[in-house]
Amino acid sequence: MTAFKPLVFSGVQPTGNLHLGNYLGAIKKFVALQDTNDCIYCVVDLHSLTAQLVHQDLGEQTRSITAAFLASGIDPKKHIVFNQARVMQHAELAWIFNCVARIGWMNRMTQFKDKAGKDRENASLGLLAYPSLMAADILVYRATHVPVGEDQKQHLELTRDIAQKFNNDFSARIAELGVGVEMKVGEETVNGFFPITEPVIGGPAARIMSLRDGSKKMSKSDPSDLSRINLTDDADTISKKIKKAKTDPDALPGEVEGLEGRPEAENLVGIYAGLADMSKEAVLSEFGGQQFSVFKPALADLAVEKMAPVAGEMRRLMADPAYIDSVLRDGGNRARVIAEGTMKKVREIIGLLGD
Repeated sequence: MTAFKPLVFSGVQPTGNLHLGNYLGAIKKFVALQDTNDCIYCVVDLHSLTAQLVHQDLGEQTRSITAAFLASGIDPKKHIVFNQARVMQHAELAWIFNCVARIGWMNRMTQFKDKAGKDRENASLGLLAYPSLMAADILVYRATHVPVGEDQKQHLELTRDIAQKFNNDFSARIAELGVGVEMKVGEETVNGFFPITEPVIGGPAARIMSLRDGSKKMSKSDPSDLSRINLTDDADTISKKIKKAKTDPDALPGEVEGLEGRPEAENLVGIYAGLADMSKEAVLSEFGGQQFSVFKPALADLAVEKMAPVAGEMRRLMADPAYIDSVLRDGGNRARVIAEGTMKKVREIIGLLGD
């Protein structure tokens, strides 16, 4: 093989109801990428254990994420949709990567610092090693591109570091077995087993903020349901939440620079841009100089047009759990074949014995 075949991988944790931020920041990108790429999309249920070890409804949450994928337009026949626990090669490769990665690398992860807080000694080992499992999720399929939010960018950089260290540590063995792939690392062409995966980040709505506080990210854990649009909200609820969204008294500016220092205005313009597949500049070209009394009804109509069908299809799918399970089972079987192909070579590279 002289180059890695382009492949997109990404995953979503089953930790509660999905909202508009998840849709515009991740799932909508997943749908767009499947038109021009081979894609593998995963419900990362093993990752969810780092946040909550004892789940009363983990299976139901896994089905809900899967329903959101399908309702949004991801095709499970052309691509692969599955849940992580069905493919234990993820965990096997994660252990190997635990031995490749350095503790110092993990200690620098800002998400670990944020989630562990001041009581780091009482945090689980799983929370510390979370990025190693994320690297395994991606590299067990030798994925070349990963759509991620800004909050996961550092983890993807660690994935690249792990891949590069594995390639360097085992370069002689990779060459001996003839399992390497030529790739560009900076200005140099090298031979490695794992790709240096590229992030897919950006878009006008890459980060969606709370409808009640434009300085805070939209979150399912916010006590106010008015702070977010849930993917299961009906048309009336979507419209009501948009119309009640916090704003400021000024008209919308004509230029993007005019949104500086106006977080709620910037957030609503970003939501419109993401839903309409427009740039923020184009939105302001249309609505610049208008008051929110004009803009918010237009945004509400657009949100209902785009999101209400997703909510309706999600409810239909969730009423048929057997179908969702069949999608996950089929996807898991197909993913496992790819993952085991990778792991057979990894075991050979390392020198592990096994069938």
